[in-house]
Amino acid sequence: MNAVDALDVGCGNRGGHRDHLDRNLAKWQINEAMARQLLPAAVVKAIANDRRLQIMHWLRNPTAHFPRQIEGDLVKDGVCGVFIAQKLGVSQPSASEHLRILVHAGLIRGKKIKQWTFYQRNEKRIAEVKRALRSW
Repeated sequence: MNAVDALDVGCGNRGGHRDHLDRNLAKWQINEAMARQLLPAAVVKAIANDRRLQIMHWLRNPTAHFPRQIEGDLVKDGVCGVFIAQKLGVSQPSASEHLRILVHAGLIRGKKIKQWTFYQRNEKRIAEVKRALRSW
């Protein structure tokens, strides 16, 4: 269910022209809010999940949460996605989806080294998000 559909929950089926206008008004209001860049939907989606928040916490201090890596420095290059999947206790595809969402939101960056991808926090973007959250 998308955000517009969520607005219709519990309203009953009004049908007809009015329902169409209500849905268009809701779309317009959502688009207006996003245009103001208060907090992009990708960021809200990224931080609305406990596992993704846990990844962000671990990446804040990678040497305290992950073992030494053969390829890539934990601090300089980031943490290998394989180690993140293992620590989360999920499959690599599941971890990759969480990491993709965080990258899409700009909260972390991925860096390819050989066949692996290493992830680290994007502190500049995180600071922007924190400012936006405080302004609410």
